Amino acid sequence: MRDNRPKSRLLALGSAGALVTATLIAGAVSAPAASAAGRPGPDREAKGAEIAAARAAEAGIDWKDCPADWGLEKPIQCGWVSVPLDYAHPYGKQIQLAVDRIGNTGTKEERQGALVYNPGGPGGSGLRFPRRVTTKNPVWANVSKAYDFVGFDPRGVGHSAPISCADPQEFVKAPKMDPVPDTEADKTAQRKLAREYADGCLERTGQAMLQQMTTPNTARDLDVIRAALGEKKLNYLGVSYGTYLGAVYGTLFPGHLRRMIVDSVVNPARENIWYQANLGQDIAFEGRWKDWEDWVAANDATFHLGTTRDAVQAKWLQLRATAKKSPIGGVVGPAELIAFFQSAPYYDSSWVPVATVFAKYVAGDTQALVDAAAPDMSDTAGNISAENGNAVYTAVECTDAKWPTSWKKWDKDNTELNKSYPFMTWANAWMNLPCATWPVQQQTPVDVRTHKGLPQVLIVQSTRDAATPYEGAVELHKRFQGSRLITEKAAGSHGVTGLVNPCINQRVESYLIDGKLDGADVTCDPHATPKP
Repeated sequence: MRDNRPKSRLLALGSAGALVTATLIAGAVSAPAASAAGRPGPDREAKGAEIAAARAAEAGIDWKDCPADWGLEKPIQCGWVSVPLDYAHPYGKQIQLAVDRIGNTGTKEERQGALVYNPGGPGGSGLRFPRRVTTKNPVWANVSKAYDFVGFDPRGVGHSAPISCADPQEFVKAPKMDPVPDTEADKTAQRKLAREYADGCLERTGQAMLQQMTTPNTARDLDVIRAALGEKKLNYLGVSYGTYLGAVYGTLFPGHLRRMIVDSVVNPARENIWYQANLGQDIAFEGRWKDWEDWVAANDATFHLGTTRDAVQAKWLQLRATAKKSPIGGVVGPAELIAFFQSAPYYDSSWVPVATVFAKYVAGDTQALVDAAAPDMSDTAGNISAENGNAVYTAVECTDAKWPTSWKKWDKDNTELNKSYPFMTWANAWMNLPCATWPVQQQTPVDVRTHKGLPQVLIVQSTRDAATPYEGAVELHKRFQGSRLITEKAAGSHGVTGLVNPCINQRVESYLIDGKLDGADVTCDPHATPKP
């Protein structure tokens, strides 16, 4: 499941930056293949990445005002970086990656280079990152004095050789089947949809591109962007899936990192990528869903949805049953409800809006729920973006790793999980089932761990995160020697560094601006609970 989800479909890491010439070329190509690849011996992709980075360092980026329809105001600038489609053939077909930046707001002396951002997904665009400066986001005001803020669309995303798996208008059309199956026939129908979706990815994207939609390739792209920016070493901020991208980058290019923050961490263990990761989400989502229900109950004076978690859950089950019997407004069935309501366990910022819509529905206003949960068929650009994000999510997770091909295993695992964790389990299963019949070769995940040259990494994680359970941060902390872990206890919003919590904000600033980390791991109290 992605984190920057379209309304019409669940996401997982599921919704769900871009990073003179003579010295940089030397820096880009001097690392031996063993360092660049994180393992000894010849490595065609590692060598291809060196060649592509050297080429990008020489070419630089031709920065210009951003296209009007990208929604990126001046003084943000946009440009393009050319990368090989297949790093094993660096002189073969190239694709263009969209990048943007805003210069540091401080003095020339204060500048420490570029800070490159990835928001997650797979399938999320980082192009809005520089808007943290133009919108005067106070959390990032001091860091922006020292760094250019750089965003990018990863390969396959948005403006960077976008891929597709389905007609966008068909993709968002509602109502969809109830994800929770009542019969074997329901499961058979969902399996057919998943196979058709996988086949659609091959048909609409093509084998050559689909085969190269992997996290290691995106990490190589990140290094080419670093070189194109004129940076000898990368400063990186990754959230959600962006933490896994950062972990893979740190493994493949340890000597090319200066500073890295990973926030809300994917467990990078090979056996977790990606089938187990999604099963783990189902458990964590149930816990955070209950946290939200407790909060709704505590604020019954505002929402009138019940004074206990059980009472709120009963209202939810009643709403779900009503929508299953007859979709609300003709378009909002159980699938659309889950896609909308799951934003509450994802993000604390959704607690009030979701509860407000729920309360309005119970009070007799069905239109608010239809407006919030139904697709807008007139928003063709938004629908294209939603379909593209889901296509990239599927392509990367399915190609990164081998998935079970036995339906018996999927059925057994999800049937068992659903008994105790019913909120997300089947919806997440169907979203990922195209990986069981994936039409291109599935890879073996990178063995994430410390190699020579890796700097100290700062890891930030809340204990009750639904999309990336806390164990992921602990696992990466073990694998990256010298890293520091900041734990936000009794909190669960996905994406911690963008929230107001001085205990965390000050440490992020201190690391990025002064390179300082605490001598030991730190536990912070939770950020403020939303107020209705």
